[in-house]
Amino acid sequence: MLDELLGRAELKDRIEELEEEKRHLERQLEAEQERRADAASARQDAQERANRLEDRIADLEGTVERLDSAEASLDYRRRERLQDDRLTAVLDRLDSVETDPEGALTAYVADDPPDAVRDAFAGRATLVAEAAPCLAVTDDAGLVSATLSTPAPPDPFVEWDDGFQLARSWFTPRESFTLALVRSDLFAMGEYAGRERTAFHGFDSALTSQHSKGGFSQARFERLRDEQIDSHLDRCLEALEERTTDPLYVVGERTVLPEFSTVADVTATVDATGDPEPALRDAFRDFWTVQLRTI
Repeated sequence: MLDELLGRAELKDRIEELEEEKRHLERQLEAEQERRADAASARQDAQERANRLEDRIADLEGTVERLDSAEASLDYRRRERLQDDRLTAVLDRLDSVETDPEGALTAYVADDPPDAVRDAFAGRATLVAEAAPCLAVTDDAGLVSATLSTPAPPDPFVEWDDGFQLARSWFTPRESFTLALVRSDLFAMGEYAGRERTAFHGFDSALTSQHSKGGFSQARFERLRDEQIDSHLDRCLEALEERTTDPLYVVGERTVLPEFSTVADVTATVDATGDPEPALRDAFRDFWTVQLRTI
């Protein structure tokens, strides 16, 4: 009664309300502090993860740079042009290699190396791709690792055996064949039995080499020259039809070889120049020269 008369009852009620509000605010504060602590912990965890990812990215970038640098620095241990007795000696040495069953890989790679070749040569498979078309050989111990160009190549294959599978006819002239040298102004064809030439046919074709300032235009000059080359190549194709031996290997200028891709078993670029008969001798030697690259 006295509290009510003095207004204390309202004050006490107000105090209780305020204390309850205070406790509520304290609970909110505690919850906010816990949330902030969790958020700080989450931020810290996220920062640590980000730091680990940055370190991993730096490691991977370093690895990529090392690999790029290693690939850029890859080169053949040795290059050699093999002819005659030296070629025979190298092929004999490869034939002498003996391994466990399926310990020696032989593959003819026409362009991009197949997976089996890439696996066998591992990080140096790019050198095989660079040498292609080629015959690639290696063993499971890595003691032998090389590529050889093949003048008369087989169909692409990959084979694991107890030794390297090499056919001499891929590298040296055997039995009968025709070799023709074709340039835009020259043709020389020889028929052979092994290394012995049994027949020869050759000719030159005159080409307009320049035009006078007072004569026809440059465009007309180029058109006339193209017509002369086309006529020469038609004559070459007619001459090839007269051969009596196969297979047919056509060598010469890179620009004219596509004209013979449908009739030749093999085409190859050579730099032989001069009169038809000596040029054919140079072309023969160049064509049957094997490029060895050790990896």
